[in-house]
Parts: sequence; C-alpha cells; structure tokens
Amino acid sequence: MGVFVTGVRPRWSDMDAFGHINHANTVTLLEEARIELLFTEAARHGVKELAEGMVVARLVVDYLAPIVFTGEEIVVEMSVRELRSAAFTLDYVVRGGRETGSPVVTKAETLMAPYNLTTARPRRLTDAERDFLAGWRAGGNGA
Repeated sequence: MGVFVTGVRPRWSDMDAFGHINHANTVTLLEEARIELLFTEAARHGVKELAEGMVVARLVVDYLAPIVFTGEEIVVEMSVRELRSAAFTLDYVVRGGRETGSPVVTKAETLMAPYNLTTARPRRLTDAERDFLAGWRAGGNGA
C-alpha cells in the first residue's frame, strides 16, 4: 500500500475572486490532510507522540490546475518519501474530486521535523514514530 488517502472538504470561504480555491487555503487543506495521518491515524496505531509537536520545515507546492469549489470533498494522497532520524518528507497528490481517476490538481511536499514544545527545540523521532512513518513509504506496506 504505502499511500494514505483522505478526503478534505474545501469551504465556500476558501474561494478567491476567480471561483478557485485560494493558494493559501490549499496549503490549509494539505495541513488538514496531514493531521489525519500524523495525529488521527498515528494515534489509532498507538503512536501519539507525533501530535505532541511537529513543525513544517519546508513546503513546496506545484499547482497543476485550479481546485474548483463544488461543495464536495477532494482527495489527498500522502506518502513518506524520505525518513531521517530527526525529519521526514511527506509527498502529497491532490485530486479534484472523490471519483476514481479524478484529475491531479496539486502536488506538494513538506519537510517535517518533530519538535519538543517544552524545550522549544527539535527532537529525534522515536522508534514507534519511525516504524509508523515507514509503513507509509511510497511502495511500502501501509500501517
């Protein structure tokens, strides 16, 4: 498996003057999808540390086509491309609808770093975090 798939629903207020989802709001939709993987799905597998402190160290977004507001969910597919001791890269493919084969409208990547909120410093991934993330490597077996 290796790909985590979730739906996110753009809001009416996410549109710009041209009727498309605004670029900044697209990044927010990526964040909502990322929370589903790193917080919700991870906790479901007993890995709660990811929700205790995580920061985006780098963000790259390629807009391939406009996301048009329809009131329906769009699909975000995520996989882990690079996994290091204190960081990992998430890749995103955003599809403009829920139907199988919906067109890809956005591709993105985030470099994520675990962060200790108490000490206000980066930290290393725990073994449990690494194992969970490794399950979502592209071409790997989903956790």
